[in-house]
Amino acid sequence: MALRPVHVIVKALDPSAVGRFWAEALGWSAYSPGVTTYVGPAGGLVWPDPVVVGIDVVPVPEAKTTAKNRVHLDLATTSAAHQAELVARLRSLGATPVDVGQGDVPWTVLADPEGNEFCVLEPREVYRDTGPIAAIVVDCADPRAMARFWGEATDWTLLEVSDGQAVLRSAKGVGPYLEFLRAPDVKTVPDRVHLDLLPYPGDDPVAEADRLRALGATDLDVGQGAVPWTCMTDPDGHEFCVLAPS
Repeated sequence: MALRPVHVIVKALDPSAVGRFWAEALGWSAYSPGVTTYVGPAGGLVWPDPVVVGIDVVPVPEAKTTAKNRVHLDLATTSAAHQAELVARLRSLGATPVDVGQGDVPWTVLADPEGNEFCVLEPREVYRDTGPIAAIVVDCADPRAMARFWGEATDWTLLEVSDGQAVLRSAKGVGPYLEFLRAPDVKTVPDRVHLDLLPYPGDDPVAEADRLRALGATDLDVGQGAVPWTCMTDPDGHEFCVLAPS
């Protein structure tokens, strides 16, 4: 039994507009199969995608607070010229520069039109084959604890673990990395960005949720009511959902 990350949830006042931004940012397409806007590779909606982790923008009534998101995306580039071009294009689409205390670094920190932070990385060899999203980055207090939990929770491979960071990636060696970075920040508001996990066909989502509880996950009530998915938090308080296979 194991779960696979299938998309990143982004909460938004205007999911259509934020979805269009991310589609343009990544060179993907925005699909609106219902109340949410799903962003994935062009050519027709394929879900779950066998390679990429898509973005699902969901409507919420509350605007983002000034608190920095504990989860963000890092975007990959292939050259210094590509990085500069991408930053300029993203700003023309409505992204804004953000100071999160990064100082003098070779990457650029921006926010999408509703204030969700993300980074445009300088070229790095490790991300040469990830596609436009290099990594899903999670601030945490203890990367080793996150490695234990997420390494057991998902079928992704643990590639690196230290006091400063833990890194996982799909066992197929495709798509983005999942990176947990030690950070001093503590959670003060509900997560604006989180992962959704999906069981494999034939696996029982109820049993999977029970397995996660045994690993240290906690049930979460965000007013979701009677829904076919289970809302939880990991041992560090990051929200995530276990979906039911369609």
